[in-house]
Amino acid sequence: MACGPKHTMEKMIHILIVDDYAVVREGLRAFLTTEPDMVVVGDAADEETAVQQCQALQPDVVVMDLAMPNNEGIEAIRAIRSQCPAVAVLVLTNFAEEERVIAALKAGAHGYMLKDATTQDIIQAIRDVSEGKSVLHPSVSYVVVHALQTPNEEDQTALGDLTKREVEVLQLVAQGHTNQEIATRLEIDERTVRVHVSHVLQKLNLENRTQAALFALRNGLAALH
Repeated sequence: MACGPKHTMEKMIHILIVDDYAVVREGLRAFLTTEPDMVVVGDAADEETAVQQCQALQPDVVVMDLAMPNNEGIEAIRAIRSQCPAVAVLVLTNFAEEERVIAALKAGAHGYMLKDATTQDIIQAIRDVSEGKSVLHPSVSYVVVHALQTPNEEDQTALGDLTKREVEVLQLVAQGHTNQEIATRLEIDERTVRVHVSHVLQKLNLENRTQAALFALRNGLAALH
């Protein structure tokens, strides 16, 4: 995944950490707060508290595990995305099973990282999802592609509803480009890109850019690099 633009103090990323282990929450807080563009606004040890904290604190990014006390991590993602649609959810967990990965992404997670990732990879993933990019740990990427290898008839029908420009935008979204980067590449203004992205998500019945990227992978419009 391409690195985003360099952040400054003017653009702070507000983060909510969700994990049932206090040592993990404290460890994440310790290294995230050393970043000049990040501030941890709160943490939660269970799913219900996570949703409540998200509503109260309105963070930019929620970094959350799936292995939670009530085994309702997926439902928590769905609730956060429904009640706080501007918030990006980055899963950070030990599990890369196909069922969990696909369920999390369908629930609306913007990214899925494993806890064996480096500190810098986690930091960059947070920056990326805060900018609307999709992020998958390399191991997870191959799980996803394996699960989504075969396009279905519904995909092809929906794809046929896209204009040529919307397909171009979908491909660039799948490659991890921001709206500003897409605007530059296609020589159009950023507002027009936002309209195109909105139309693509609506026509394909998708919730976010991560799901759009997965759709593009499944239908041969993008490839893993």
